[in-house]
Amino acid sequence: MTLTPASIDFTVGSRRLLAVPRRLETVCFSLEDILAGRLPKACDRQEGDGFRVLSAPQERIGELLRHFPDHVMGGRQDYPRHYIDMSGSYEDYLGQFSGKTRSTLRRKQRKLADACDGACRVSAHRTVAEVEDFLKAALPLSAMTYQARLLDAGLPDTPRARERLLEQAEQDRLRCFLLRAGDTPIAYLALPIDGQTLVYAWLGYQPEWARLSPGTVLQMEALEQLFAEARYRWFDFTEGDGAHKAMFGTASVECASFVLLEKTLANRALLGARDGFDAAVAGAKSIAERSGALARVRTLLRA
Repeated sequence: MTLTPASIDFTVGSRRLLAVPRRLETVCFSLEDILAGRLPKACDRQEGDGFRVLSAPQERIGELLRHFPDHVMGGRQDYPRHYIDMSGSYEDYLGQFSGKTRSTLRRKQRKLADACDGACRVSAHRTVAEVEDFLKAALPLSAMTYQARLLDAGLPDTPRARERLLEQAEQDRLRCFLLRAGDTPIAYLALPIDGQTLVYAWLGYQPEWARLSPGTVLQMEALEQLFAEARYRWFDFTEGDGAHKAMFGTASVECASFVLLEKTLANRALLGARDGFDAAVAGAKSIAERSGALARVRTLLRA
């Protein structure tokens, strides 16, 4: 684990309203950790404010907390961690969808192709030179996405991140895909490889193309190529739930992400405020759902 700057975020939807800085070590469960029943190796921390725990299986949280008796938990988010079992063929995978879902996916592919007059194509990038070309096209595209603008969750654009991606390409531990309409990049997908697992790290698309589901179309094209490699056991959608992950995943594990902070008065107050804020947001969301205003609120938050 590495001590890194982090923050306790107060968010509404995809918009971060306030971030309180803390220095946290990350305890991250890989999908292979979860399926093998392993706890990630914990280290004795010498400095910092606590830990950020990502994607802990809910049934192991009590065991994990016993490793950190002097810390308080807060900001807990529960969700199913979706993944794809890639032990079969692409045809086997498609066969797990309902006929209606398969029809919907084909219709989205046709609509996008029609919108580009048939001039849409997906390119795969795996060598160092190919990944350099991918980054040249994908980084400007990433900067347009709401993930980058509002969540700092776009494709990383620092010299160290670029170096890391090129190292992974050199070691054949990275797969990247780019969807173009004509000569214009409209969606990207980048997948580091961890053991036998493809990790769903970065997906983004031009907001103006959102109505044509470019992320969905790119996901389907990429999966077809990845199944054809017959190299991978799992496709891991990582932490967090979402309609895209739920639709493409074939299985899931109930997980949670949270922070563990030292039991100081300031940290207790901070986590209490965060939990209270989250409860208020959840209550407001429930009211918006009942009134039919939720879609309009989400549009405003992403603007």
